[in-house]
Amino acid sequence: MTQDRTWNRRRLLMLGGGAAAGAALGLGAKAATASEAAPTAVPTSPRFQLTEPSYDLFRHARLHDARVQQSFTFDNVNRRLFVAQLKDGSPDSSGDLCITQLDFAGNELGYMYLLGFGHGVSIAAQPVGTSTYLWTEVDVNSGARGKRLARFRWSSGTTLSNTSSALTKHSPVSDATETTCAIDPVNNRMAIRYLNTAGSRRYAIFNVNEVAAGNYTNRLADFAQPSDPAVFQGYALYGSYVYQLTGTAYGDDNPSPGNAYTSSVNVNTGALTQRAFTGAGSTLTYREPEGMGVYRTAAGEVRLFLGFASGAAGDRRSNIFYKNVLV
Repeated sequence: MTQDRTWNRRRLLMLGGGAAAGAALGLGAKAATASEAAPTAVPTSPRFQLTEPSYDLFRHARLHDARVQQSFTFDNVNRRLFVAQLKDGSPDSSGDLCITQLDFAGNELGYMYLLGFGHGVSIAAQPVGTSTYLWTEVDVNSGARGKRLARFRWSSGTTLSNTSSALTKHSPVSDATETTCAIDPVNNRMAIRYLNTAGSRRYAIFNVNEVAAGNYTNRLADFAQPSDPAVFQGYALYGSYVYQLTGTAYGDDNPSPGNAYTSSVNVNTGALTQRAFTGAGSTLTYREPEGMGVYRTAAGEVRLFLGFASGAAGDRRSNIFYKNVLV
């Protein structure tokens, strides 16, 4: 039996509640070295039980462009969902992205193009009043990944280049050669996954408002990403755990039910806590795991979301599922 369960629309609560909006809008940046960032413990929290079933948010949603989704994020205050993909017609090496805003039934509400940003492995949303500020990687490197973080206000129909004055750029980890982020909207913290100059893949945990203000000195945790030979496809932060998604698309070497796994990592110890196979969306055609996110509903239920791409080449679709059991 897979973990895949059909979504009942009556079960879907209007998404709401969550962390209060924060952070000043466009502030300067100052870097901290590793020696300046003395780690302090992140308060212990419940964790998602990854062996529990997954439920549908939606399936087969069209994005603005036709390529595979790479990641997604929620604005937990303004009830918004954003999905990132590589831009149609651009080479992968360009780092050109398309961001689509969807409603919670999977209908398109708007889009933006980002030129020269990165691969879109993970994006984050920060509510500021009625506006949403997105966090993405920026300044694509020779490996088609972004070296820094960019923060900018969501504005549908807009195209931004990586040199746009609308961006505020951040380098929270000064020796990072690749940088992406995910936001815990309940606890207002940010996980930054980075590759350093020594070639080590690591996570660092910060307070979102401090990063937005350009203050990178209060690094709450910093630890190596646990070794895993599987293909990395996304991550999320909730409380004292980072969640990871790995796997590849269905194919001759990966037939159904596939090789998609979720895992949890304790941010205070860096230890792998749980790793579990997921059958979410097992009946999808193509089915490539792509992206994770966290959301808290108006009723207070915290959910861990998993993303999968489906459909034929030239007509890829977005599919998002969630788990909701904490232990």
